[in-house]
Amino acid sequence: MNTLTRATAAGTALAALLALTACSSKAKDDDGGGASTGGVKTGVGVTGKTIDLGALTDMTGVYATLGKSVTQAQQLYVDQANADGGICGRKLKLTVRDHGYDPQKAVAAYTELEPKVLGFAQFIGSPFVAAVKQRVAGNKGLVLPQAWSANLLGSPYVRVVGSTYDLETINAIDFLMKEKGLKKGDKLGHVYFEGDYGENALKGSKHMADEAGLTVVEQKIKPTDNDMTAQVSALKKAGVKAIVISAGPRQAASLVGVAAAGRFDVPVIGNNSAFAPQLLATQSGPALTKNYYVASPTLPIGADTPEAEKLVADYKKAHPSDSLDNGVVAGWTAASVFGEALKKACADKDLTREGVDKALLTIDDFDAGFGVPQNFTDPKAPSSKESVILQPDKKATGGMRVVRKPSTAEAARGFSPSGN
Repeated sequence: MNTLTRATAAGTALAALLALTACSSKAKDDDGGGASTGGVKTGVGVTGKTIDLGALTDMTGVYATLGKSVTQAQQLYVDQANADGGICGRKLKLTVRDHGYDPQKAVAAYTELEPKVLGFAQFIGSPFVAAVKQRVAGNKGLVLPQAWSANLLGSPYVRVVGSTYDLETINAIDFLMKEKGLKKGDKLGHVYFEGDYGENALKGSKHMADEAGLTVVEQKIKPTDNDMTAQVSALKKAGVKAIVISAGPRQAASLVGVAAAGRFDVPVIGNNSAFAPQLLATQSGPALTKNYYVASPTLPIGADTPEAEKLVADYKKAHPSDSLDNGVVAGWTAASVFGEALKKACADKDLTREGVDKALLTIDDFDAGFGVPQNFTDPKAPSSKESVILQPDKKATGGMRVVRKPSTAEAARGFSPSGN
């Protein structure tokens, strides 16, 4: 079966699954809605004793490392909140489902949990979140995805935490031009996953190319493509002076390693989900520390802030055998944002889905301790346009050190991501 046939079959299967399940969650938002416990209005996923949240993650697929870290960090937040008495006099509960980065499993997991939880503190995979976005609009259960596609913007119920991939890519290329010798007239390679993630990042490359006089040389790949030999060969032949990679950690490690082996000495920068510190122990480790960079929506787990230092200590205590990485930051930040919305909704005495959604719209300057304030007042915009540029470093906590502090490229300031 060729690529087009596989893609068509997958799309048909996903569409069929959505058609079968769409009606199952219709009007579920009203189940139990309007009830009042302790003077606070409650609805789906909330009782007088508990607040149930969902997490749709990837523990076994292309983002298994990220999914594990995000989920464990969010469970840590839940455990600590409960130890402090919970939120609004209620204990938090996090129900996790692993979809393995499979579209059918992702939609099925959403269908299963949606009628039972107040909202989702995690949903990995831009394509999967996009697939249920219209259903989320009907259900009104808040989703904070671990996904940064601009296609997710526009809904008050699906809120991107941090800069979208297109903005992040603009900031990444700005770094290449100001710090790594890329200049007007050069060719820029871009290796990217097919689908929402990669194609949204590509929009950022094309915008920056137009602004800065660059030529983008594209290489589209699938999440199952792990060997980047062909892509490196094509980009080397094209004479690119730098490369952006919008894929997973495995693809980034292969690309950087193959380029180094072929003496193709150009800087490579990835989007925020294109690195895991475990890669530093592989054959690609030396090349990654020399020629690879990552654009991130926040400071890394090893940041020199009191909040970061406390999170490191608490996470190590809870998971002494697991590595620290920026998935911990992403998971903790999203859980903290959801928690902040719950606290504000409690103050308003409305813990229904609508009440939590309204509460989030009042948060305009929230920082979980990782250097980038988040503003959720406009559903049509990401919560930030800033990016931090990181570089792999074995000696740094979490395997990453800051090489450029939070900033927004001039080309990103005037760029408006557009959601559906």
